[in-house]
Amino acid sequence: MTPEQLQHAPYILVAPNGARRGISDHHNLPVTTEQIVAAAQACFDAGAQGIHLHVRDENGQHSLDAGRYIETIAELHRVVPEMDVQITTEAADMYDVSAQLECLERVCPKWVSIAVREIARSPELVDKVYGVCAEQGTQVQHILYDADDAAVLGRWQEQGLIRSGQTDRLLVLGRYVEGQQSNPKELDLFPTAQSRWMACAFGRQEHECLLAAARRGGDVRVGFENSMTDRDDMPWKDNGSSVKALVVALKENVS
Repeated sequence: MTPEQLQHAPYILVAPNGARRGISDHHNLPVTTEQIVAAAQACFDAGAQGIHLHVRDENGQHSLDAGRYIETIAELHRVVPEMDVQITTEAADMYDVSAQLECLERVCPKWVSIAVREIARSPELVDKVYGVCAEQGTQVQHILYDADDAAVLGRWQEQGLIRSGQTDRLLVLGRYVEGQQSNPKELDLFPTAQSRWMACAFGRQEHECLLAAARRGGDVRVGFENSMTDRDDMPWKDNGSSVKALVVALKENVS
């Protein structure tokens, strides 16, 4: 481990709900604006610096509705003003790239996550998506599920489609493995890079994967979008409990 890695204090981003889970999966999974804001406050108090924000429609389903985003972001800024807000453009088998682009243009967020494989569905819009982010000053985090996604991102960078400063990456572990159970060894499947990166992980080894990422100098994303249980498959009480446990583990095992 390098001295730089030993000194690295990982940034903690919480992903409290995601696009596909609901209260039938966990009674404390936040769906409404009020619940999302309350979860954000609890997670900030537990040590999370930012929230990966998904909003839901009136039926509790995943939404890229700009109005809902703007209203929820405003409420988050009012209640938890020191917490960073990152919105998602996740398609979730519901939205095409043009809808994702429209969301970006209308919300004009400070920070956004963009899945490379989703934007690649419409090659003719890739330049526009990243151009809009650059023009409005939106920080981009590229979501990568495997080395193939990383290769696509590399080609876009070579072609000049990725603008200066758009280098941050989120490495997703366990999403497409059997049972969605991640393993820290999956980090080795991604090519190394000098740019800032973060990891998230599905399944009961979520925290172990995040500790491994932090030891390598990465930031971490934790929360019910990826895992609702601990290493023994016992459900966390809520997102704040998971964040608090991770903060303790990071202090004991990384710093």
